[in-house]
Amino acid sequence: MADPEAPRVRTYHARRGRLSDRHQDSLATIGATWLVDSNGAPLDLGSVFGRAVPVVLDIGCGMGESTLVQAAKAPDVGVIAIDVHTRGVATLMRKGDRDGLTNVRVVHGDAVTFIDQRLAPASIVGARIYFPDPWPKARHRKRRLVQPEFVALLADRIAPGGFVHCATDDQAYAQQMVEVLGADPRLENPFDGFAPRSIPGAVDRPSTKYERRGERLGHLVRDVWVTRRLPS
Repeated sequence: MADPEAPRVRTYHARRGRLSDRHQDSLATIGATWLVDSNGAPLDLGSVFGRAVPVVLDIGCGMGESTLVQAAKAPDVGVIAIDVHTRGVATLMRKGDRDGLTNVRVVHGDAVTFIDQRLAPASIVGARIYFPDPWPKARHRKRRLVQPEFVALLADRIAPGGFVHCATDDQAYAQQMVEVLGADPRLENPFDGFAPRSIPGAVDRPSTKYERRGERLGHLVRDVWVTRRLPS
């Protein structure tokens, strides 16, 4: 477990905004069912979902656009969506509850803290990191989420055969993802570089507003897919 006294660079922007009555109602009425604390002892994931299911993390889920689509396509996979922003968390819960999804839980907090404290080694089958903050200025790049220390932590929590799937429209960050994920000896890149959008055997990544915005600006979207090596 990471040293709680050690300073850590923040990898996200703090966003502020007034919550609508609808958002507040979602947090108050369905939060007890949907929310999982970011701090605490390692979780029994079967208890979290009420049944034994493979579990995937959706890190930086935003408003839950891709989370809800992928969860609906794979109802036998548990999804833990993580975001620090209250409006996004409340929106995801409200829409997921409306759609009757029972395989999604939400962490309103920091992904690194949750992974470090609440997940046991080899307890999840994958993680999705779609369009994380690119921190494009050179002096800010240390704030990017996909760094060696984070990848090492995440790789420890993924079971052999599991995956990490990233997507970004920032070309420098895409290359960093390939290099950093490929440098961890427990992970392997079956595509030896960037991956196709559609991964054989995986749930397709849906288009989101962030991706569509990037495409309107002429940005090339890159996917990176790595898997946890099987024991030799």
